[in-house]
Amino acid sequence: MHNYARLMKQPDRCTALLHPGDARARGIRHGEPVQIASKSGSLTIKAELTEDIMPGVVSIPHGWGHQLEGTQLALANRHPGWNVNRLTDDGTVDGLSGNAVFNGVPVWVSAVEEAGGEEEQSGNHQTQKH
Repeated sequence: MHNYARLMKQPDRCTALLHPGDARARGIRHGEPVQIASKSGSLTIKAELTEDIMPGVVSIPHGWGHQLEGTQLALANRHPGWNVNRLTDDGTVDGLSGNAVFNGVPVWVSAVEEAGGEEEQSGNHQTQKH
């Protein structure tokens, strides 16, 4: 699907959905890059502010990860995308089911400083992937 030109004409959908109140508290504006970090990894992605997401939650609904070495999708490699599995911890399991935790991963969200590329970590959020 991500390597089919007709389907890739849409706007960039690989964004981090944040509640405007959470973004405001961290100095984050719509369309600006943010760093999402967990104990397992981090990524920098554009923020998309929406009232449709609950405060305290981050959602990265389209985490594709086409930039990984060895990916053989020429068209898809030219489009944005992050592998959200970089944020998950393969050692954390859901107590009730015993399955790996892929949703509800604790993360820190921070604005990315333009000048020096430094990030300020503040706030603990839960990420939910759809």
